[in-house]
Amino acid sequence: MKAGTTSTKLGHGLARLLRLRLDYRNPQGADDLSRGESVYSVSSADTFVEREPTSWEYIQAVTPNGRDIARWAYNLFPFTHWITHYNTQWLVGDLVAGAKLKGSPGITVGAVVVPQSMAYARLAELEPQFGLYSSFMGVLIYWFFATSKDITIGVCIPFLQKMNESNFIQPVAVMSTITGNVVDRLAREHPEIPGHVVASALAVIAGGIICFLGLIRAGRIVDFISLAAISAFMTGSAINIAVGQVPALMGIEGFSNREATYKVVINILKHLDRTKRDAAMGLTALAFLYLIRFACTYGARKMPHHSKLFFFLSTLRTAFIILLYTMISWLVNRNHRATNERLFKILGDVPRGFQNAAVPTINSTILSSFASDLPASVIVLLIEHIAIAKSFGRVNNYSIDPSQEMVAIGVTNLLGPFLGAYPATGSFSRTAIKSKAGVRTPFAGVITALVVLLAIYALTAVFFYIPNSALSAVIIHAVGDLITPPNTVYQFWRISPLEVIIFFAGVVVTIFSNIENGIYTTICVSIAVLLHRVLYAKGRFVGKVKIHSVVGDHVLGEDGKFSERRFDSRDSESSTRNVFMPLEHGDGSNPQIQPESPYPGIFIYRFSEGYNYPNANHYLDHMAQVIFQQTRRTNPNTYGRLGQDRPWNDPGPRRGRAHEDHSNLPTLKAIILDFSSVNNVDITSVQHLLDVRNQLDRYAAPDKVDWHVACINNRWTKRALASAGFGYPTPAGDTNVFERWKPIFSVAEIGGNASAAAAAQHQENERELKRQHSVGKSSAHEEEGIARGDTASSHTSELAQDIAGSKAYATVTSSRVAVLHGLNRPLFHVDLTSALQSAIANVESRPKDEATGVGTADV
Repeated sequence: MKAGTTSTKLGHGLARLLRLRLDYRNPQGADDLSRGESVYSVSSADTFVEREPTSWEYIQAVTPNGRDIARWAYNLFPFTHWITHYNTQWLVGDLVAGAKLKGSPGITVGAVVVPQSMAYARLAELEPQFGLYSSFMGVLIYWFFATSKDITIGVCIPFLQKMNESNFIQPVAVMSTITGNVVDRLAREHPEIPGHVVASALAVIAGGIICFLGLIRAGRIVDFISLAAISAFMTGSAINIAVGQVPALMGIEGFSNREATYKVVINILKHLDRTKRDAAMGLTALAFLYLIRFACTYGARKMPHHSKLFFFLSTLRTAFIILLYTMISWLVNRNHRATNERLFKILGDVPRGFQNAAVPTINSTILSSFASDLPASVIVLLIEHIAIAKSFGRVNNYSIDPSQEMVAIGVTNLLGPFLGAYPATGSFSRTAIKSKAGVRTPFAGVITALVVLLAIYALTAVFFYIPNSALSAVIIHAVGDLITPPNTVYQFWRISPLEVIIFFAGVVVTIFSNIENGIYTTICVSIAVLLHRVLYAKGRFVGKVKIHSVVGDHVLGEDGKFSERRFDSRDSESSTRNVFMPLEHGDGSNPQIQPESPYPGIFIYRFSEGYNYPNANHYLDHMAQVIFQQTRRTNPNTYGRLGQDRPWNDPGPRRGRAHEDHSNLPTLKAIILDFSSVNNVDITSVQHLLDVRNQLDRYAAPDKVDWHVACINNRWTKRALASAGFGYPTPAGDTNVFERWKPIFSVAEIGGNASAAAAAQHQENERELKRQHSVGKSSAHEEEGIARGDTASSHTSELAQDIAGSKAYATVTSSRVAVLHGLNRPLFHVDLTSALQSAIANVESRPKDEATGVGTADV
């Protein structure tokens, strides 16, 4: 206690030295609360004076303590949460989930990973083995840091799949294409640097950035990227990738497929006469891929009990086509292994094992080669991975930690390049396979890693004969589902037409420029739209509407229970309540119902999109303008001499003309601010509020305008408003002296036997006792049998004794109540109804010739 007193004295002494006003805008002080009419007078009430939050409390709230740091470290390795509970059933589920298919999901995923990885390495302008390296490291490392059991990491082509379970558009990645752009540009500028070196460096830098964001728990940053931006990016990327693969599909050469999409289309049309035998392999492979998918979809629809089987058959179509066309290629090219003798282009030699394992090379030349692509690379990695993880988490009823998923994808890309990997992220197709197979834990990815490892060491000789055109067919088929279907675009239009314009803008920029510019365009425009909505947020004046809750022809009681009483609009005793609706019906409510003005000269203003420095001026300008239009000056003779004493922006009537008659308009008396959508305020927004308060006080002079604030959700907002002089009545005149006010309190009962429910039950019990007594008296005076009357009376007496002795019918003691809001802030209210009651009481209790304050506190 002594230490606290000493520190307080030191603090006050320092404040006097610096001339700090500790009671700034708190003129009534604590003593005013103890004066007769200024305090709550119900003897059974618990008083409550709200304590303001301190800066030290804020520091404690935002500063991690030892327990927070330990929890942070523990959550960095989510596998420790479940690995100690790992059991045989989980192992069987990870190994042989989907046993009806006679196979393991890990093997199934592996069969999809191998051909896809080699195909997608072509998009990155790398040799096929680098795709295998990336997929191997992805599935091997991810499970240590995963919060999703379904995700499979690897290089992949984006999908835009409509999940039946979630009915939500799910996008995934185009990282291979962006990596290919970087490698292609470096090959022209620095041909001495191998492409896989710069690709690995890109993975390390991008992975490091993402890992850092995850470690500081900034996972929510991806929420700034809207679905319209993602869909535009995916649609434009799909068109870009598909068009870029057509030359390889047709065997056409002589131009670059890395130029803008429209230029590639023009070059394809110009060089169609150069089509080779590759087209026969590529076009038929593409046709077979769509045919198999159509057949499986049709079979699942006709035989729903075998839908899971058809799903897995459909997912294996890529592996089947690659095997089929590899066999065809072997048959026709086994005697033509030399490059110039091959009948069509094939994959060629694929090194066995990890031939490119090395420490990644990072220098200024390499960094400068992809610096401009780094933001797009980070965005793409985040969009793909977290979107997939969230989607399958919702489908399978578990939640993911976006920040931890950032750590997982970051560490994967940091370590993968040591074995030759390039940037990798979540794959939708493989994740869908694992989800359908019913894997139990992230450990199932290890099985997939073993399959990929087997392919790296044992199947490289088979890869020699894979046709390049077949790989292009796989890529084109994969990106076909990326294009947003017309029905989805129509649904976007129904929800937000403006975002459809953003969608098409992103697609057009991607087609006529490149993928990176398309990403930046959609994200920047989406953020600009968000800022516009914040800057030009429009508040609304609300009025009061008395409503009845009815079910059919019957009125619902105040407790929300069904009532036998029929609804009659003339019955004033029917259960009613007040709601507050926009006066101009901006919410789409029935225009035939006109909300009532709360009270002459009292306005209720509702903020719609928070209240901070960007939109404070717009809000308050609108509020003041409407108030000036709907009220008149309290003192019409504010300006003495016509014309000379008036300001330039209020010149008044022309010479010789009388003032307009505004006597029908009320004077301004009070303003109620609805802070239900406001969580935080700042210095600028509060200063704007002060300026408008002073402006309206001059307008209403010699009266003062009372400011009531309802539905404040944050203690710091209360502190900020109270520091600026809100929350208690304004002093009368310039004397800085408060009139004694009698607050209006909203009280809440503290539960137990003294609760409102018990009181209501007690009243019902008393009515039942009276009714039983009346029945007994009536029976006693009947002429037919005094004995029967005595019996009834006796029965009634016994019933009365039972009821009286029951705990449920016990006499209720006096209720105990307490205030909801502090007595020291009587003009802060729990809801609009309480605020309006306070404002009306304040206005009606004013003497006609002087301005006094009547405050209310919500309890």
